[in-house]
Amino acid sequence: MRQELSSSFTTRQYMLAGQYELYYYSDQVLQLVPVHAHDFYEFYFFLDGNVTIRIRDRLYPLHSGDVVIIPPGVMHQAMSGNTPAGDRSPSPPYRRFVLWISPEYLEHLMSMGGDFSRLIGTEVPSGRQRNAKGGHVLHLDEISFNSVQARVFSLLEEINTQRYGWETFVSLGFAGLLMQLTRIAYEQENKESIRPGTLYESTVRYIENHIEEQLTLDNLSDRLHVSKYHLSHLFKEKIGISLHRYITDKRLSLCLDALYAGEQVGDACLKFGFTDYSSFYRAFVRRYGISPRQYMQQHRDSGKIRLPQDISAH
Repeated sequence: MRQELSSSFTTRQYMLAGQYELYYYSDQVLQLVPVHAHDFYEFYFFLDGNVTIRIRDRLYPLHSGDVVIIPPGVMHQAMSGNTPAGDRSPSPPYRRFVLWISPEYLEHLMSMGGDFSRLIGTEVPSGRQRNAKGGHVLHLDEISFNSVQARVFSLLEEINTQRYGWETFVSLGFAGLLMQLTRIAYEQENKESIRPGTLYESTVRYIENHIEEQLTLDNLSDRLHVSKYHLSHLFKEKIGISLHRYITDKRLSLCLDALYAGEQVGDACLKFGFTDYSSFYRAFVRRYGISPRQYMQQHRDSGKIRLPQDISAH
């Protein structure tokens, strides 16, 4: 994460802006804030550190990828987590995104068509909250959290650079971010009731859950119990591209999300199914028409992403 986007943490727990505030914090030591509540919604994206959060009377040890949703009026406090006895390893920096949204602005976002009631536990009629949940924690897998980080990173850039149309971009970005979290919350709460769906949906779901594995037509056909002929024509008929192209594009997209989140390209390409950097490089050039270095340089120059060290020489 680019350090120029980070803010110095203060113990202030009230909004200066009327609609929303978004911060990236990176601290070596947690500054303890007393137990408190807000008159706005807090979305807390935990990146790293040794932290436990208290929400009312419950304690939640946090892990990278956790998203904490705290509605207005809910007492809470972040505190240092428990370090195992005898563990003298240095504690990682305490890194997190913090998003504050007023009930009125949330109502505006919901008017754009998003139903966030499953996420926040309430509808927001006439700017007033009701039946809000007592705060809860979403546990996101690495792929989902990389995608969330990429969205937050983009929003921070827009807020800081204030390029033409930034206010509209930010409103749409917040709506998309909250809708993504709402979908994750829904799917986590309804795992048993979600139907297998069509073959296309089942194939997409299988690819997403096994993206780091070798995904060939043969093993997909075997796993999904369908003929190779039928499977090979499915994606062409459904979205106009081959199954192989879909898998490659999915892997490239996940790699870019990871790079936006600050991961090194060598780690990202191996994590998402490329056998080595060379295969990632060739696929990237075929997809985007330029090298990874050129792509990253363009986005760094536009203020969207930093250039990872392990790609700068390629």
